[in-house]
Amino acid sequence: MAIQWFPGHMASARKKAAESLKIIDIVIEVLDARIPEASRNPMIEELRRFRQRPCLKLLNKADLADPEATRAWLDYYNAQPGVLALALSFKKPADVARIVPACKRLAPHRDDNTKPLRMMIMGIPNVGKSTLMNALLKRKVAAVGDEPAVTKGQQTLDLGPGMTLTDTPGLLWPKIMFDSDGYMLAASHAVGTNAVNEEEVASFLAEVLLARYPTQLGARYKFDPRGFDGPAVVEEIARRRGCRMKGGDLDLEKAALILLTDYRGGMLGRISLETPDTRSAMLAKAAQATPAAADGDAVDLETPDEATPDGSAS
Repeated sequence: MAIQWFPGHMASARKKAAESLKIIDIVIEVLDARIPEASRNPMIEELRRFRQRPCLKLLNKADLADPEATRAWLDYYNAQPGVLALALSFKKPADVARIVPACKRLAPHRDDNTKPLRMMIMGIPNVGKSTLMNALLKRKVAAVGDEPAVTKGQQTLDLGPGMTLTDTPGLLWPKIMFDSDGYMLAASHAVGTNAVNEEEVASFLAEVLLARYPTQLGARYKFDPRGFDGPAVVEEIARRRGCRMKGGDLDLEKAALILLTDYRGGMLGRISLETPDTRSAMLAKAAQATPAAADGDAVDLETPDEATPDGSAS
């Protein structure tokens, strides 16, 4: 299933973010802990590397993700130069309190009180950027909703003495390279419902659950999933939950929504749809099939005239 969901405001938001990065010290990239790489916008990575900005990667919704998978992702990201990764939940004040000190560690050149520490929150839709903005500022300044693309504009506010925080709209990229990424993004509600077939997405999700979390799947819907495939799981959920249309046929769309809603709300337990190992295996398979495959499209970059030799903002 090819997903291309790139509303017009995203194109202008990307251009605005690229301009703002000239004077930003730290990129705070928000990822979904259940799908860290699938929820990583390659354009953000290109832009921040071009400006030589360090990155604090926040694996939000870690309370919904598989702890073992999350530990593997933290090791993966923290081994990258200029990157510090934290797993947390923006709903927990103690977790949010870890963020500013982590930013200060990444920008020691801003510890002299001569210029503010300037941070920018970036990420795809519906990963919690606005929730984070409100939590850091301890007041509601950004609209929050369980729908992608709630935030449409960019805003910068004072976070405290010597600190500013810029919030940006959720950014997807024009072409999602891998089908599995599209399915994971759709399952996790990062793209609009008009861009996906929910039965296909639910069948994909069921396949992952069958492979990695069959016990949790069976316990939730009270059946033995051995011998099932993804579509059969959706059909069984329809039977078990009484999802019927007029005439008695199974209402597979309603059953698909039940499965997706349960996953998104953590009703299936702590689930991660990808790990560093499964990601590597997927990329290797894709490279064999299409040697030119790359994780994302190229990004048009500006001349780095405002970047200082050490990579800090002027």
